[in-house]
Amino acid sequence: MQEKYSPADVEKAAQAHWKAIDAYKAVENDPRFPKGKYYACSMLPYPSGKLHMGHVRNYTINDVMYRYLRMNGYNVLMPMGWDAFGMPAENAAMANKVPPAQWTYSNIAHMKEQMESMGLAIDWSREMAACKPEYYKWNQWMFLKMLEKGIIYLKTGTVNWDPVDQTVLANEQVVDGRGWRSGALIEKREIPMYYVRITDYAEELLDYVDHKLPGWPERVRIMQSNWIGKSTGVRFAFPHSINGDDGALIGDGKMFVFTTRPDTIMGVTFCAVAAEHPLASHAARNNPELQAFIAECKMGSVIEADMATMEKKGMPTGLFVTHPISGEQVEVWVGNYVLMTYGDGAVMGVPAHDERDFAFAKKYKLPIKQVITAEGQSYSDEE
Repeated sequence: MQEKYSPADVEKAAQAHWKAIDAYKAVENDPRFPKGKYYACSMLPYPSGKLHMGHVRNYTINDVMYRYLRMNGYNVLMPMGWDAFGMPAENAAMANKVPPAQWTYSNIAHMKEQMESMGLAIDWSREMAACKPEYYKWNQWMFLKMLEKGIIYLKTGTVNWDPVDQTVLANEQVVDGRGWRSGALIEKREIPMYYVRITDYAEELLDYVDHKLPGWPERVRIMQSNWIGKSTGVRFAFPHSINGDDGALIGDGKMFVFTTRPDTIMGVTFCAVAAEHPLASHAARNNPELQAFIAECKMGSVIEADMATMEKKGMPTGLFVTHPISGEQVEVWVGNYVLMTYGDGAVMGVPAHDERDFAFAKKYKLPIKQVITAEGQSYSDEE
């Protein structure tokens, strides 16, 4: 027996033994584990250069689960790979003045060495890296198959553009209007993008969230439901005779809106469009004040939770569309609370029956027209 415990020596010897006997290699139909297979896969790390304590916590939890299940008769596989594809690797490589491949594979080697020193129960024979062609060719294959089936389609959309990192950011990566990594003011840009037609699967996905995720926290269920984003309503058009620079009617003479409350259509007193909407761009051509307001809108958040609480701002375009039922002329405004990514980037303003429209109408002294009553309840247009 050793007089002094030397953890580094003990761990090194134990890990060498485990490696020599392939202790953590998963083999199909292994008779040593009668309870069947169990796949224990953690989120794959981005090879930034070194592990931090978040990695240690994450993979230790999985490691404990692996060992517990294995001791209880399960044939457990814990693979490892590297989320090593995309703009972050290119930006890091440019900052460090080395080729992206050199930077990435060097980081992978170092982080793998760190993981191995932790003695994690990883089957390294299954190691993969997302930047290798033998991996991402299957992503491309799947993309093309979905494109063939119409599940993926191309259209113009608005994104968060980080001018320093020169990449697109998710809404969650924009903090107070700035990129989470660079701190640069984010710009909203319109670019052609590929979309996944998840609306075709909304009911199936929502049913799964509601009934097939036992033990999931309620807040996570709500987040998933919001991400699926099912809305039931009506899409219709406000006709107009507004011509573009080429002499053709903008949008073929129709401004489409989507509403979940078509029963309030007779209460419309204005319409609001997103800063990126074609009618907004057309109206701003010779209007520097409107151009400045649109630029301000494009710097704002596109997270729906932020949009709900932010101060509602707007500016008239000087354009009018026609109410599809009454035939009345309806003024078009640019509103900072209208998302180009929701519906067609335009909303009908019904201030008597919508809190957001009510606040907007009160601020800019727009008409408020009540068209629905509730029995036993009084209505007031006072704040």
